[in-house]
Amino acid sequence: MRYNNKMMWSLPALALGLGLSAQASAATLDEVKERGELRCGVNVGLSGFSSPDENGTWQGLDVETCRGIAAAVLGDPEAVSFTPLTAKERFTALQSGEIDVLSRNTTWTATRDNSLGLNFTATTFYDGQGFMVAKDLGVESPDQFDGASICIQSGTTHELNLADYFPSRGIEIQTVTFDTPDQTAQGFASGRCDILTSDTSQLSALRLQLPEPDSVEILETLISKEPLGPVVRQGDDQWLDIVQWSIFAMVNAEELGVTSENVDEMREDAPNPQVARLLGVDGNYGEQLGISNDWAYNIVKHVGNYGEVFAATVGEDSPMQISRGMNALWNEGGILYAPPVR
Repeated sequence: MRYNNKMMWSLPALALGLGLSAQASAATLDEVKERGELRCGVNVGLSGFSSPDENGTWQGLDVETCRGIAAAVLGDPEAVSFTPLTAKERFTALQSGEIDVLSRNTTWTATRDNSLGLNFTATTFYDGQGFMVAKDLGVESPDQFDGASICIQSGTTHELNLADYFPSRGIEIQTVTFDTPDQTAQGFASGRCDILTSDTSQLSALRLQLPEPDSVEILETLISKEPLGPVVRQGDDQWLDIVQWSIFAMVNAEELGVTSENVDEMREDAPNPQVARLLGVDGNYGEQLGISNDWAYNIVKHVGNYGEVFAATVGEDSPMQISRGMNALWNEGGILYAPPVR
């Protein structure tokens, strides 16, 4: 969503969001069960997060999050349909009920959380806004950007971040706006601008699309906090809990050493009470959510824990090669943390 000091959301759009949240009753779970399918909104195409492969199968961190929710609710990670959405379309699609959950590299902010009739659930990727430049420019810091032009995607938090950062430092820039990430990357590659800005995760993905990826670099400086994660409609606390705890289950599974390969063994002979509770051997935590008690087992069995998904989609086992960094577990030098199942 575009946010600036001159204009935010129109009154009709705001009324739509608030009105729908008031009508949203605890019905999403029942609708998903009756439909037999989760409807998930994703990016139109962002490598590592949500993009179709050569066979048309959606892949990525945000996609696997949706498959995890489908596994928790329906016991089947493939019982999900994906709706590709631009940054401008994403919130309206959720507000209108076109999708059940938005899992689309979306930053959690106060305005989005408090004024659109929507609720953010949990952070699945901690990020920050950065910059990609040609190596031969010899630029090492955004403080050297005076007079530069910057390619940026419309409908994102990045525009306000630029407005916060550069004027306060007396640096003048020009922005060149595009509707989609691909258009933004093409504008940069064709010389429409000197610099490309986005979340560093998106920059890593867009870099792979450039004709000469090795000719550019992503600067180390970040100018914002960008906690990314799924969004649901307000007014349905049960559905909010289900989406949250599906994510928390993946994080807790990694911390407890439960993987897609050993989950059957762990359920058969749980090494400790924490694992027993997570996998539904002890307690009724799924029943509390309105789903089966093996909800977390189904997630890990069919999708994997957070570490497995991260490695396969954006990490060491993927072309992206993004290090865990802030997204490492809290006890391994990162800030990733989930409430306990107990």
